[in-house]
Amino acid sequence: MAGTIKIKLVKSPICTPEKHKRIVKALGLRKMHQVVEKPDTPGFRGMVKKVPHLLALVEQ
Repeated sequence: MAGTIKIKLVKSPICTPEKHKRIVKALGLRKMHQVVEKPDTPGFRGMVKKVPHLLALVEQ
């Protein structure tokens, strides 16, 4: 894996467990439909897999 991935917050983490909220915050997402670009590493991929119902990967 090389390069970057774009992650978009598509659902609010308000009524989710505290762990999910911390993952979303750690990814740098604060607002709905905000897109952040992160390195394509196993760590960030794992964070996205923990909350797939809240996030979406944006095609590059």
